[in-house]
Amino acid sequence: MNLINKEKELFDWLKDNVYKDLVWSRNQMSRWDCYSPRKKHRIELKCRKKHYPDLVVEKPKFDAMIKECEKHNDIPVYINSTPEGIFMFDMRTHNGIWELRRMPKTTEFSQRQFIVKEVGYFYIDQASYVVKC
Repeated sequence: MNLINKEKELFDWLKDNVYKDLVWSRNQMSRWDCYSPRKKHRIELKCRKKHYPDLVVEKPKFDAMIKECEKHNDIPVYINSTPEGIFMFDMRTHNGIWELRRMPKTTEFSQRQFIVKEVGYFYIDQASYVVKC
């Protein structure tokens, strides 16, 4: 498996290998990126250029995803690619621990504004699905 560092590449890999029915979210501004109707997985995708033992999720995005999934009886899924593989998490298993952390406002490097965000972590060693690079 080649390094996946763009969400479109991750989507395509998942569609070819895991979710044959995967579709993009209809709304580009939604709190999730794609959906598997067959598995009822509402999915947030992230691509990291560096590998970390824990992967950050923002609380407002997490809360919105959980709420929407409860409304439709879907499973909230968080999928991250890093240089070491692809890691999948059932968001319902999050430990509920949140912290305030100073982070870039956006992931676009041209904008280096920092703000405080409420975040939690998913730990690589607790991933429910792993594909190692």
